[in-house]
Amino acid sequence: MKLTIVTSNANKAVEVAAFFGGALEVTHISLDIPEHRSDDVGEIARGKAQYAYDHIHTPLIVDDTGFSIDALNGFPGPYASYVLHTLGNTGILKLMDGVKNRDAHFTTAIAFADESGIHVFTGTIHGNITSSPLGNNGFGYDPIVDIDGRTLAEISLEEKSVISHRAVALKKFRNWYFERCQPLSL
Repeated sequence: MKLTIVTSNANKAVEVAAFFGGALEVTHISLDIPEHRSDDVGEIARGKAQYAYDHIHTPLIVDDTGFSIDALNGFPGPYASYVLHTLGNTGILKLMDGVKNRDAHFTTAIAFADESGIHVFTGTIHGNITSSPLGNNGFGYDPIVDIDGRTLAEISLEEKSVISHRAVALKKFRNWYFERCQPLSL
C-alpha cells in the first residue's frame, strides 16, 4: 500500500518511512501549504491536510508539531518552526538562561486525508531543556531536549522512530489505518 507524506522537510519524510519500515510504501511530496493559525496543532494539521488533499487528490498525511516550554508559558507552542527559524536553539537556550524549571514537551498531530475526510492523531513526549546542544543526529530542537538522559539528537533515527512524539502519533494513525483500510498485524 502507498501513503504520501506532504512536507517541505525531507527529514520528516525519512522519519515516517523509517517508522513504517516497509509496511507501507511512503512517498514524499513537497507542497507549499499556507500555514493555518491556531493554538491547536491538530487544527493546524487538519487545515494543511485539507489544502493538500484539495491539490493532489491522493490519500496523504501531513503533520504539525508544537514545542512547549513550561517556564515560558508554553512558548513557542504551535509557532515552533517560526521560532526555530528566527531564534534557533541558541536563542531558546538564552531565554532559558538561569531558569530552573526546564520542563518542555513536543506534541505532533498527524492528519490523514482521503475521499472520506480528515482524521487527526496526536502524540506527546515530555523532556527537559538542556543547557547546551548535545548530539549530532536529528533536526530542529532535538539537540536541546533531553528525554530520559539523552537528547533526541543523541539517539539513532531507528530509536527516534519508536519513541518520538511523531512516532506516538504515527502509532495511533497506523493502528486506525490498518484496522480501517486493510487488517494487518504489525
